[in-house]
Amino acid sequence: RSDVGSGVFVGPQFTLGADTSRGNRPSFSGAAAPEHGRVLYEYAVARARACHPDVATGVFGADMQVHLVNDGPVTLTLRTRKDA
Repeated sequence: RSDVGSGVFVGPQFTLGADTSRGNRPSFSGAAAPEHGRVLYEYAVARARACHPDVATGVFGADMQVHLVNDGPVTLTLRTRKDA
């Protein structure tokens, strides 16, 4: 909501598709193909921009270091149906 002066950051994160249930190295076999991942990311950005006036984005496929300060009363964690 813009009435509280907040912004939204949408950043692509390939590692969200990692399976860490076995061994020392994560498996990315469940991650989307890069082309499909880009489409999903661009869709998420478009939806965020349709709902909020201040949206910052990362760069799909880039090696990024993101630093942030959680300075608010609420932190939201988004989960998929698979996680539920």
